[in-house]
Amino acid sequence: MRLPFTLLIDPVPADSLQKNFDDTFHEMESSAPALRVGELSTQRGDGIFETLAVVDGHPQEVEPHISRLRNSALICDLPVPNAEQWRAAIAYAVARVPQRGEIALKFVLSRGVEHGPAPTAWLHAVAAADFSAVRATGVRVVTLDRGYPRGVAEKAPWLLMGAKTLSYAVNMAAIREAHRRGADDTIFLTTDGFVMEGPTSSVVLRSNGAYVTPAPSGAILHGTTQQSMFEYLSGQGASVEYRDVTLDELRQADAAWLVSSVRLAVSVVALDGEPFPADQPVTDALNSYLLARTA
Repeated sequence: MRLPFTLLIDPVPADSLQKNFDDTFHEMESSAPALRVGELSTQRGDGIFETLAVVDGHPQEVEPHISRLRNSALICDLPVPNAEQWRAAIAYAVARVPQRGEIALKFVLSRGVEHGPAPTAWLHAVAAADFSAVRATGVRVVTLDRGYPRGVAEKAPWLLMGAKTLSYAVNMAAIREAHRRGADDTIFLTTDGFVMEGPTSSVVLRSNGAYVTPAPSGAILHGTTQQSMFEYLSGQGASVEYRDVTLDELRQADAAWLVSSVRLAVSVVALDGEPFPADQPVTDALNSYLLARTA
């Protein structure tokens, strides 16, 4: 068992009746050349991806991740992934990586080589960064204008805002801007003052006793870990809501979190340079639950 682990995948059609996919998987040395020069994922960022966590040998939120990958493919006019093949690829990889610790497993579907016959797909697993410190201490956050009004995704679907694409240059630029401002991370806002999401995370706040996240839409991804968080909170008797959230409501919240698949839940401890209330006991309980999942 080794890390990193890389698996090239020959995608089969979504309606294929194939049941065994081992002949479509090709293990690669992670340091070996694997993609062609004309590959559109690297030339244009023309592809989609998901990253899930594997904790002590258990892949997390497999079905929500595959569902979101398929939705991204539909938005981007890519061939719809065969869900059975991707489940098999994830299981194949998980059986071949260390069974202890936290692992980040990224899977990618690209349009392939320009004018080529088929899309390109692969899976890559690496040891996850150690996020134990930031889970305990939280993050300083700045809000940044995303440059679009609310509803733009429905008016301009060609912006692909509801897809998790490989085109992450803007997201990474936003994080660098946060660092320039002395913060750790970012929350995007619409031009008309509504909370969206982080560059790599969902936003959850506690407002008037309820846990609230901006409603998933054509511009906001439905966070897989946020869904698990809401399942846990609902089971604890808490109220959870999906709805529009304004910047003013975020500023007045009594706690807020950025939630993602590998970093999990981290408290917001400062917002736009001002101290922000954090509820570390809830954060600890959330992460204990998320780390203990077996699916």
